[in-house]
Amino acid sequence: MPFSLQFNYPIFSTSCSHQLKLHNSIRNQPFKFLCTSPQSEEAAKDSSGYEKENGNGHVILVEKYRNGTSKRYIIDNDSEIKMFLEEHVPATTGSQHLEIPVTELSWLPKVIKDFVLPAGFPDTVTDDYLDYMLLQFPTNVTGWICHTLVTSSLLKAVGVGSFSGTSAAASAAASAAAIRWVSKDGIGAVGRFFIGGRFGNLFDDDPKQWRLYADFIGSAGSIFDLCTPLYPSYFLPLASLGNLAKAVARGLKDPSFRVIQNHFAIAGNLGDVAAKEEVWEVAAELVGLALGILALDTPGISKSYPTLALTWLSVRILHLWFRYQSLSVLQFNTINLKRARILVNSHVLHCTVPGIDECNRMESILLWQRFLRPRIIFEVSLEDMLDRGKYKSMQIKQLLNLYKEEKYFLVVNQQKPRDFEVFVSFKEGATSLSVLRSVWQTYWLYQNWGWSDNIFDRLEQSLVELKHRFPDLLQQLIEAGWDTNNLSLKVPKEMSIEELPAL
Repeated sequence: MPFSLQFNYPIFSTSCSHQLKLHNSIRNQPFKFLCTSPQSEEAAKDSSGYEKENGNGHVILVEKYRNGTSKRYIIDNDSEIKMFLEEHVPATTGSQHLEIPVTELSWLPKVIKDFVLPAGFPDTVTDDYLDYMLLQFPTNVTGWICHTLVTSSLLKAVGVGSFSGTSAAASAAASAAAIRWVSKDGIGAVGRFFIGGRFGNLFDDDPKQWRLYADFIGSAGSIFDLCTPLYPSYFLPLASLGNLAKAVARGLKDPSFRVIQNHFAIAGNLGDVAAKEEVWEVAAELVGLALGILALDTPGISKSYPTLALTWLSVRILHLWFRYQSLSVLQFNTINLKRARILVNSHVLHCTVPGIDECNRMESILLWQRFLRPRIIFEVSLEDMLDRGKYKSMQIKQLLNLYKEEKYFLVVNQQKPRDFEVFVSFKEGATSLSVLRSVWQTYWLYQNWGWSDNIFDRLEQSLVELKHRFPDLLQQLIEAGWDTNNLSLKVPKEMSIEELPAL
């Protein structure tokens, strides 16, 4: 049964038997909260109806989080906003309270599921994905067991122990050497494991950046290897750190380059493109090995460690320069967030958009999104928007009305007047096009921020401009050859807002 409690204290936090915690960010205001049973969706509807019947206000927004938690925003008859946070309690029968979709591996903890499975699983992959990966796991385990055993044989072949004719101590030393060598590889594998699980959803958006970062990290790993002659007693930790860094680099390089290969294969010939790339890479490897051996045969390099280190440093800098140049010539016709910023800024200022070649040249490969201006922060709770935007409760209805035709909310952070910053949160049903619209509105506000002191006048005018000029942006993008049907602008999935109809 739903029930309600009324308190008249300015700030309060508590929890009830149904795991509900209350948040009240609108300072110095009384609040009201509900506790409802999470057994069914009907319970939530009943509690909402109870609020309305008693004339104490109604729910206008529900923020839903991936972990099942929801935050409800209630507006009362005095236009005061009150909030409470309701934790999700898994139901044993019936539908879930927040209509959380039931997916495969529901028994698996969310943290582990997010780490080992692609974002949006199972909707973002084919039906045979999970079966394939479950069989691949023991396949790879047995493969690495064989690798460990073969490594021991290789070490014995070069004189580290033998299968026969040696003492037990010599055999033990050979096995210990093999274990140390394989342990070095194992520590490196941890880096790939972490990168794949933690950052797997980043490579589609900006493969050029991550491919270049992979080379920087790989260079750092080579430095550890280069230091092993200076500290031979610390061979294992130095070699392990070097392997770890190079494994992290490989974890960044492989998925990034697969995206680049897919960009090349415009005729659906990804396998052929990958095979021919292998030919180019092996040819370069053979030439590089030959030149490296020739350098090692040079007395000045082979007998002088400083000369060897300086030669390595010079070649490595040249390698990084070539890598940057190769990535700079790539011409993606898809629109990620970096390219969207360039295109939108040009359209806001000049009513034109650069072509594919020009935009890719203007794109900064090294710079992170967080350092680009204006700064856009996605997935911000409406509670934080209200606090930092310095909005009053009576202005909330006006804010909701402004964005009734959009699939997002956007406000400007009023606490940083010198550093223009916007907060964006997306409603349920938002798409990549919604993200592009929010970016356009951000740049219009950024370029026209000083014309009025009234924040709502600015927001309203920006939305008017967005409505009138955004179709022209799309038309120009299509004419310039940009792929507007496959925008690389992902809608954040950690939080979404459900906007409920007003009474």
